[in-house]
Amino acid sequence: MRLFECQRCGQLLDFENTWCQRCGLSLGYLPREGMLSALEATPSGEWLALGSSGTRFKYCENQQYAVCNWLVPVGDAHPFCMACQLNRTVPDLGDQRRMSLWQRLEFAKHRLVAGLISLQLEVRPWTEPGGLGFDFLASEAMPPGAPPLLSGHRGGVITIDINEADDAWREASRTGLAESYRTLLGHFRHESGHYYWDRLIAGTEWHAPFCAAFGDETQDYDASLQRNYLDGPDAGWNEQFISPYASTHPWEDWAETWAHYLHMVDTLDTAYSFGISLSPRHGRDATLSVMQNLDPYGPIELDALIGRWLPLVYAGNRLSRSMGQADLYPFVLTPPVIEKLRFVHRIVAAHRERARMS
Repeated sequence: MRLFECQRCGQLLDFENTWCQRCGLSLGYLPREGMLSALEATPSGEWLALGSSGTRFKYCENQQYAVCNWLVPVGDAHPFCMACQLNRTVPDLGDQRRMSLWQRLEFAKHRLVAGLISLQLEVRPWTEPGGLGFDFLASEAMPPGAPPLLSGHRGGVITIDINEADDAWREASRTGLAESYRTLLGHFRHESGHYYWDRLIAGTEWHAPFCAAFGDETQDYDASLQRNYLDGPDAGWNEQFISPYASTHPWEDWAETWAHYLHMVDTLDTAYSFGISLSPRHGRDATLSVMQNLDPYGPIELDALIGRWLPLVYAGNRLSRSMGQADLYPFVLTPPVIEKLRFVHRIVAAHRERARMS
């Protein structure tokens, strides 16, 4: 996620900021422009965005719960912003713990949606045909006799157990499943991959190339998952897959690869915003010397992304270790994995080009 600055005073701003700590102006996010803007109030209670001339705005209805800083044009009949329109079910907001978890869920979801818009991928709400919806449910609040609540995607709706936003709960799940990495944002990105498989691959000219890259998705999905949970991944999985879970089924391989593509592009966007350059003082690997001088959301080849990603995470992992933390990115991009990322990149680029031509 890139950085922003206050149009009034030049203060450096982050995506979730709601007011400028230097000049005190309120802030709001303009999703179409991909911009966090300083705001000036009008006598009528509307807002003028200093980053957008002419249009008057209102805050998303969910701003009252401190979960959203996105703006909606005055005159738009919908009270919610593009990201909050995707909500089909939210937790009981009268419960303080669930309210707190929902706030964390929304921060992650808004980052996901902002990234999808930056990639020029279509984001439409669940109320429209082919739209995307989110059900945020609490496993402990499920009715007696109901099946266990499982996070996942089905028919355009992503269900997430709100306990994923509880750090202790998520860490217990991570260790119980022997995962090296489990974050809330990563969860959103993974599940969005299943949604976009339905939107971009199923029944399209990309299906045959998908099968060539990831395998035949018609193999029994439930049986594949059950086999993975009972027996674990096959030996040597790390030669072909980005994670053990990716080896369970072509759909999961796609979703994991999709999530990692989003990780890579968004993190490189942050590095690009900071103008980070790397030039190690030791060693003789010239590939580790690189400048983050290309917009990763622009028309860029995958090899250029990879060439900037690998040195960045190499340095990031060692910085993290210096703080006594686990690696920032505990994964290895083997040549087969890079080719799968290339497939994702081709699909995103093709969709962007169609959007530009339409």
